[in-house]
Amino acid sequence: MTARPALDPTALRFGYGTNGFANHRLTDALAVLADLGYHGVALTLDHDHLDPFAPELARRVAAVAGRLSALGLGVVVETGARYLLDPWHKHAPTLLHDDPALRIEFLRRAVRIGADLGAEAVSFWAGVRPPEVPAEVARDRLVAGCATVCAEAEAAGVPLGFEPEPGMLVEDIAGWRWLRDALGAPPRFGITLDIGHCRCLEPAPVPDCVAAVAEHLVNVQIDDMRRGVHEHLEFGTGEIDFPPVLRALADAGYRGLVAVELPRHSHAAPAVAARSLDFLRTAAKGGG
Repeated sequence: MTARPALDPTALRFGYGTNGFANHRLTDALAVLADLGYHGVALTLDHDHLDPFAPELARRVAAVAGRLSALGLGVVVETGARYLLDPWHKHAPTLLHDDPALRIEFLRRAVRIGADLGAEAVSFWAGVRPPEVPAEVARDRLVAGCATVCAEAEAAGVPLGFEPEPGMLVEDIAGWRWLRDALGAPPRFGITLDIGHCRCLEPAPVPDCVAAVAEHLVNVQIDDMRRGVHEHLEFGTGEIDFPPVLRALADAGYRGLVAVELPRHSHAAPAVAARSLDFLRTAAKGGG
């Protein structure tokens, strides 16, 4: 394994999402990312990467925890697997469906896995409102489901990062604030901020978005994006000026993972991951 440089305790810690390594075994993906010099991973629980519903879960979680420790990688747990719960319908069921029980069980398992892995956060989102579900009903279901997940997280001692996602019931920072208030501001209910999403739809400049949620920030996903288009792009192919964004994260005192989120780039994962880390290191120094 290539030796990574010692990390300045005030420096940003870059990670990479395993949903961008869908064609790799998880153990191989972790080794590649450690060799490249990443300091952590955003681990999406999925059928091929630590399936939370497959047999011998405790043994498999312990093995992943050991592997992460041996490689010196931090971890956040992501729950955006597309077809893990329903082979026919992407992301279904969500917390907004008539029967959200399987989603709630998945999230509860994710929290427990996060605790066993020593995860820095467990990230999740609302889901797209089914057209037959009235908006008020969907909001009530979301609050009820999140309350159950918050209780699990409190018992496990794991921070939650709720992610505003374009096109979902909660798609922006304002929506996250509404949800947090509706839940009674649970202490472990933080925010997952996707930098690309900020450029896609937030009214404020991206660095201002970072500053606005700095005190609640527990997880950061990073990618390039264009205004009004929800497409995760490689760095330098969208519209984001990254040095000010990374400076805003550093100025905010954020010390969690800043994980590259490129879920449609698995076909060239090692090369994309290498380019991404080079770009981020340069941008963090003020270049771009």
